[in-house]
Amino acid sequence: MIDFLQMVLSGIAVGSSYALMGLGMVLIYKATEVPNFVQGEMALLPVFIAYTLLATYGLPYYIAFPATLLFALVLGCVLEFAVLRRAKEPNVLGLIIITIGLEMLLLGFVSWKFGAEQRAMPFPISSYDAIIIGDLFISTLDMLTLVVALIIMLILFLFFRFSKIGVAMKATQQNENAAALMGIKTHQIRMITWGISALVGSVAGMLIAPVLVEPYMMWDPMLKGFAGAVVGGMTSLPGAVFGAYIVGVVEHLFGGYVSIEFKSVVAFVVIVLVLCVKPSGLFARHYVKKV
Repeated sequence: MIDFLQMVLSGIAVGSSYALMGLGMVLIYKATEVPNFVQGEMALLPVFIAYTLLATYGLPYYIAFPATLLFALVLGCVLEFAVLRRAKEPNVLGLIIITIGLEMLLLGFVSWKFGAEQRAMPFPISSYDAIIIGDLFISTLDMLTLVVALIIMLILFLFFRFSKIGVAMKATQQNENAAALMGIKTHQIRMITWGISALVGSVAGMLIAPVLVEPYMMWDPMLKGFAGAVVGGMTSLPGAVFGAYIVGVVEHLFGGYVSIEFKSVVAFVVIVLVLCVKPSGLFARHYVKKV
């Protein structure tokens, strides 16, 4: 029983980073109906910027981390303004290819500029420290990730519920043409959405970085975040969060009781099973278009 509870706790902890990545992908999907496969690299480049500020220039954490988040916000806005907005009447497949191209571009830039060697980012909390609760334990870094993820979820809820920009984003996501007729500058809203998505993803990246910093570090969290978003529903922010936690717990249970070598495959098996039952995900409403 203790082993089971420990694996569930570990799955929830790692699911927090998946949840942050899933939230970023859902934000963009709700605005464009396109899966954003550059989500991981929009977090990767800010992580290396943070590492450079801390390890190379010796800046304190309270300067390096806010500067990195600001860079991530600007990066997301620039990608939308300079690339996505310039696409001439693209279809969904075209936009997906553009995001994959941006992913390869940013990954190649990071590999060229910073090298492929593995390193660990300086961080106030050691990845080896742990909190012990009875017979259960959780690393301090995992606990911080869980707390930060919950705080960001709360901030996003309040942002969409009470801020003018949040309400404008919800209106644009529901019906862009109607929002434009009501005076909402939908292009600016899309750009802000990309910026917020990059910022949320970079938070996940910086919480992973104390363990490992290398060019491919965000591929697995991005794929698992995408899996969680699909399981929960690509149009539901709470669904993406719960889906990510489901993926984290299921893969840990599978790794503990069945095979740790095939643990990473479980997320996509969960996708197939869920979509066979609920095509729109567990927490999203299923719509059928009629002609």
